[in-house]
This record gives sequence, structure tokens and C-alpha cells, in this order.
Amino acid sequence: MTKACAGLATAAAVLSLAVLAPAAMAQETRTLTGERYVPTIWVDPDGCEHWVMDDGAEGYMSAHVTPDGKPVCRVGQLCGMMPTDQFFATDKHSINAAGRQRLEEWFRSTMPGTRHYVIAGHTDSRASDEYNIALSQRRANAVAEVARTVGARISDVRAYGERSPRVPNTSAANMAQNRRVEIYCVR
Repeated sequence: MTKACAGLATAAAVLSLAVLAPAAMAQETRTLTGERYVPTIWVDPDGCEHWVMDDGAEGYMSAHVTPDGKPVCRVGQLCGMMPTDQFFATDKHSINAAGRQRLEEWFRSTMPGTRHYVIAGHTDSRASDEYNIALSQRRANAVAEVARTVGARISDVRAYGERSPRVPNTSAANMAQNRRVEIYCVR
């Protein structure tokens, strides 16, 4: 290669670096934020355990099983179900005073022999799925807060919205049955 060609090639390389450098620098200064992932164990309301893992691209959950393939399940059962119409005003998540007192008494009476509780909120299907999930979460959190005030150990609070109805949402009476907060006792 001649000196002229080598000089031209060097100039072209310098020029390409000058053009690419701002783009590369912009990419280097870009900050990504996210949650730190911590592997955990998910316990279904029925008490069965699942290992929750994340490989960095997509999370997954697998059943926690014994060496012979049997699922590992804790003894848990639905021990309380509250019709939310009796505890909450329409579209609200604050518990009225009478409801708070009833819940406190109920938790105190079930705490002996219960290791912890799982609280699950449900709604009917009148609003959007996203709205119903949020409302059921707020209501379940309100019940969990009452439980904590009397010393009950809450291991999980879940929101199902309209996704797990007891009966079809085909009438006002059925919708009332689906508006509920379920309490699972894990012994």
C-alpha cells in the first residue's frame, strides 16, 4: 500500500470514529433502572409451594417437589371469607368501624394454631380488569393491616380482581358473592 493510500485509510478511520463516537457515548451514558430480583418461594392459597426464579430474560415458576416428585404443600385452608359489601362502601377500600372490630375479634380467635395468613381480594366484573385488580389489592391490604394491628402474621396479600369468581357474574346476587376477601390460614 502506498503512503497516500495509507494516509487516506487513516483519515477515513479517524473520520468514522469522530462520527461514531457521539453515538457510542450516548449509549454509554444511558441509565437503565429496574428492580433487583430475589428468588423466592410462592405459596398458593392451597398451601403448595413453587420456586420462583428469573434467568435475566424471563421469569418462571416451578413446583417445589420432593425427590420422589410429590408437591411440597403446607397445610392451609380457607378459614374466613368476608363479603366486601359488609366491610367496604362501594368503590372504597377503608373498613368501617364495626367491620374493623369484627375483623380484630376474628383474627384474635383464629391466631392460636395459625402460623400465618394469606389474604386474597376479589371483585365482580363491573369495571375493567386493571381497575378491579387495583381495588381488590387495596381491600386485601386493608384487611391485612387490621390483622397486623392484633399481631397476626401475614405472609402474603394477593389481588385477583374479577379473575377468580365463585359464581358467574350474571346477576346482582352473584356479583355480591364475588365481591369478597378470602383469608387462608396456614397452620
